[in-house]
Amino acid sequence: MIIQTNIPLIENLLQSYIGYIGKDFTAYLNHCFRVFNFCAAFLDGKDVDKDKIAIAAAFHDLGIWTNNTFDYLKPSQDLAKENLNSINKFEWIDEVESMISNHHKIRKYHSNNIVESFRKADWTDISLGHLKFGLPKSFVRETLLTFPNTGFHKKLTVLTVNWTLKHPFNPLPMMKL
Repeated sequence: MIIQTNIPLIENLLQSYIGYIGKDFTAYLNHCFRVFNFCAAFLDGKDVDKDKIAIAAAFHDLGIWTNNTFDYLKPSQDLAKENLNSINKFEWIDEVESMISNHHKIRKYHSNNIVESFRKADWTDISLGHLKFGLPKSFVRETLLTFPNTGFHKKLTVLTVNWTLKHPFNPLPMMKL
């Protein structure tokens, strides 16, 4: 497994949103790179367009910043759909929206391999590599070192606490069984 360090599609997509992401830009960019690499590793050898993974990675949490909400799945899906429409990739919309919608699903996603791989990739990163789903420990560790956290998990902790204080009966709106 080779770590891809140059993923211009993710960088270019996120540059358009730097005004929203602000000081969290590097933290989010690195998270997207880690998720992309983990997802690509889960799909190793499968005939999948990696641009699809890159687009899903770039947009999957972006609604946090563009809509200033922790209930960000729908806003993130809408941004991805808008992008896919603009580049005439209409046939990718359902799958990319599903990747975004289900990336915090707790149970396995059975209907689509790329969606399940993306789900596992995000969980691998969010768990700081404690959940590997069969990825080699050395690959996970090297990916985490290649793209440092730079405060991403701290940001998630702050968002979780602030959201929970305001919405105690819906503390994690992005989670699905």
